[in-house]
Amino acid sequence: MRLRLREFRPRTGPHAYRVVQPRHPLRHTSLRAPDPIGLLLGDHDGLSRLAGLFSFAACSRHTIVHVPLRDGVPPDEGVGEPVDLVLVHRSLGLRAGHWPELRRRLRQGTPLTVRTDEARTARDAAAWRARQELTGFRDELRHATHARTLFFFGDRDLFADTAVLLARAAGHGPHQAGVGEGHMAYLGSVFHLVDPPGGGHPIEVMVCFKAYPPYAHFRPPGEPATRPRRPAAAP
Repeated sequence: MRLRLREFRPRTGPHAYRVVQPRHPLRHTSLRAPDPIGLLLGDHDGLSRLAGLFSFAACSRHTIVHVPLRDGVPPDEGVGEPVDLVLVHRSLGLRAGHWPELRRRLRQGTPLTVRTDEARTARDAAAWRARQELTGFRDELRHATHARTLFFFGDRDLFADTAVLLARAAGHGPHQAGVGEGHMAYLGSVFHLVDPPGGGHPIEVMVCFKAYPPYAHFRPPGEPATRPRRPAAAP
């Protein structure tokens, strides 16, 4: 996938960072932070681009991926305040509390176009799922919600596995029953999140597809944009 991004090089004190954002907003995609269940709701374009951004984050361990989602079309599903999304490798050492200062320095970005490697992403995701079968294996996404932003702190394989989930949701979502009438379709969940101590419901973020109105114009990918005219009745 080709991603059109905007690149920033902010500094805070002695530290320099590389931050990228989508060049154009994901207008019909929203995110609610898990408490304990979150909701990622998007159309085909939004879920596809998010899959690409997770794939890019998987292979870019020195880059912070910032996805502004609060400024899109307000969602009519879900509970809680919409949040933005930040993907960052654990090895970078960024803390959620440092993000507001860093975000204020995101000015005058430079256009950037990158291509993701879906084959490599699929291999990394498959490797992570294979390791899940090992006794005692435990590798999870750390997460935090701060300053109206949900942070995922992970590594290559975890981001790759989430990219595969989102790509599958983008591909299968438009073909689910009822989506052409505006109904939401559940396509899976991001389950590999660190649970809080003390038990309770496991932390998860549900991934759902929803077309945007007017629904009379909705067509699954691959179908013609206009319906063929019916032949005139015989006299």
